Amino acid sequence: MTIDRAVMMFAGFMVLVSLTLGIYHSHWWFLLTAFVGVNLIQASVTGFCPAAIAFRKVGCKSGVAFK
Repeated sequence: MTIDRAVMMFAGFMVLVSLTLGIYHSHWWFLLTAFVGVNLIQASVTGFCPAAIAFRKVGCKSGVAFK
């Protein structure tokens, strides 16, 4: 799995988890959804993504977006 795919999978997973927690536990979990969205926008503009750094350290192959 490449870093690009791992980042997209992690972001999608976090959105689904935060939506589920927001619906069934507390509406404050929707802030996590907003944080993930803002982080995705920031990463697309700057090319800096903390999740990509973490996935690189665990051994994922480089992708197109995050090298």
